[in-house]
Amino acid sequence: MKILVFGRVGQVGSALAELLAGRYPVQFLDQPEIDLAEPASAVAQVRSQQPDVVINAAAYTAVDKAQAEPELAHVINAQAPAAMAAACAEIDATIIHYSTDYVFDGGATEPYTEEAPVAPQSVYGMSKLAGEQAVQAASDRHIILRTAWLYSHLGQNFVKTMLRLAAAGKPLRVVADQVGSPTYAWDLAQATVGIVDALAAGREDGFGIFHATNSGMTSWHGFAAKLFELTGHDDIAVVPITTAEYPTPAPRPAYSVLSCARLKQGYGIELPDWREALTRCLARL
Repeated sequence: MKILVFGRVGQVGSALAELLAGRYPVQFLDQPEIDLAEPASAVAQVRSQQPDVVINAAAYTAVDKAQAEPELAHVINAQAPAAMAAACAEIDATIIHYSTDYVFDGGATEPYTEEAPVAPQSVYGMSKLAGEQAVQAASDRHIILRTAWLYSHLGQNFVKTMLRLAAAGKPLRVVADQVGSPTYAWDLAQATVGIVDALAAGREDGFGIFHATNSGMTSWHGFAAKLFELTGHDDIAVVPITTAEYPTPAPRPAYSVLSCARLKQGYGIELPDWREALTRCLARL
């Protein structure tokens, strides 16, 4: 089982590099070797490498910046994955592609299933939905993993931002009316490896869209409060605020909890509770 991974230095790519090492023949590509703003370069790599599985762990993830760069976000998040998927179809390879809770409008009151109506409210969400649809259209052998609230012990993310701000010892105002499932990138990568293992064993009936987040739910305020509890920052006051009090260029879903039942039923994979995952992440920091 030969694997080609686009994205090496990001949160998921870094975890995949650790988990796949010595397990399968794997090639990682990132800038400057590959530029997803030029989708043809991805096609050339798939054709030359001839992998059995392509994992696209690269994306345009600057949610607010995307509002001002819709064309670039669309090229990287939709056109590049479409090109990868088409190249995979040429050689009968499987593509594993990551998407996001931002494809939903956030108006639900119970976890979104894979069949729930999509209605992205931001340029980023629209570009990721376009990527999903393009991958589905280009290849039957696709596995799309929607995830949410991703963080890691590496890279820039909410956890590391909160810990940096806490160093000042001042009260922190954190949004309390957005609810989701914080997801440790290592756990998402581990789930991906589980899928790859199934493919390597000959699995041929597990294609489609799946939701993959750590289990449980909380608000950003609850996430921060748990983080400070686990790190002994009892001196930091975490003040709950509304989304309206913290305006951003791109709108965020108020509710973006994803039902991961299909992943468990289809692959026997269930990501751990978000609090346990956060504890493990902090141990690696």
